[in-house]
Amino acid sequence: MPLKNYQYQRILKEYDRRRLQSRNDLEKRKQEVYAKIPELSELDQKIREGSVRSAKASLLGHPEELNQLAQKNQILSNKKLAVLSSYGYPVNYLEPAYFCPDCQDTGYIGKEKCHCFKQAVVDLIYSQSNVKDIIVSENFKNFRYSYYNNDTPDPVTGLTPFANMKTVMGKVKNFILNFETSGENLVIYGNTGVGKTFLSHCIAGELLSRGYTVIYLTAFELFHILECYSFDRDRRVQEDYESQFENILDCDLLIIDDIGTELSNSFINSQFYLCINERYLKKNSTIISSNLSLQQIGSTYSERILSRLSSNYTLLRLFGKDIRILKQLVAT
Repeated sequence: MPLKNYQYQRILKEYDRRRLQSRNDLEKRKQEVYAKIPELSELDQKIREGSVRSAKASLLGHPEELNQLAQKNQILSNKKLAVLSSYGYPVNYLEPAYFCPDCQDTGYIGKEKCHCFKQAVVDLIYSQSNVKDIIVSENFKNFRYSYYNNDTPDPVTGLTPFANMKTVMGKVKNFILNFETSGENLVIYGNTGVGKTFLSHCIAGELLSRGYTVIYLTAFELFHILECYSFDRDRRVQEDYESQFENILDCDLLIIDDIGTELSNSFINSQFYLCINERYLKKNSTIISSNLSLQQIGSTYSERILSRLSSNYTLLRLFGKDIRILKQLVAT
């Protein structure tokens, strides 16, 4: 995932900011607790002194003393946790609160880039940091079945919008649960306003929280990248799009939102098929959302694309009333 130097420095600067904030927040918590519980300050001082003596004993090769000091420090640490708990504080209140506990906000685990660093690169290259803002509100915790009525069966499936959404959510939860090994793909389709994009955001948020790299693109954005990658003759510009193209094929999850709204032609059809086919062969999951029916997708693109989606994607049809209109009615 090649980066320009200024991009790399920008990401590292953010990690520096996170570590500084973590240290400052920890120091504030310490001052708060020490003022309220002076005994904890004394315990921490004894633990620090014990750690220094342990380091000296290790350098001087005194294993018996080292063992005694380790036992003493463990007793002090246990007492510290007990005192914290007795005052109603969490046992980890005086430990750093990292944005990413896996790499402790360094961006690396050993010599390997942490999953959070990989996602930071993706967010920077595709300018999709807004997705993280969106999933703060559009997530499973804020999902409501109440927007799907339970009294009007669909003439095709015989299911009400509520019963259908229950089935859809079961499949989505399985998609997330088995994401590591299944390589499953989803097509989420249905009329405008029935929750397709919201559901995609929910899935994106859940997988981001589990450390997977997620690229979220509208159909316009995806095909713009593919077009520039194929036709731009400026070598420096093409290198940028080449990097974007590689990541589109290699990321853990690619979400393509709202296909069918862009102008379709033979180039888009061929590139769309290349994208979904290559990801399928790599067993990298893809989610596609559309207002089009399956028949419309076939006529808009090609039978080959429809065949790939029908045979290698789990099809999730959403239906019901326009949720955005329902929300406006409630607001008024």
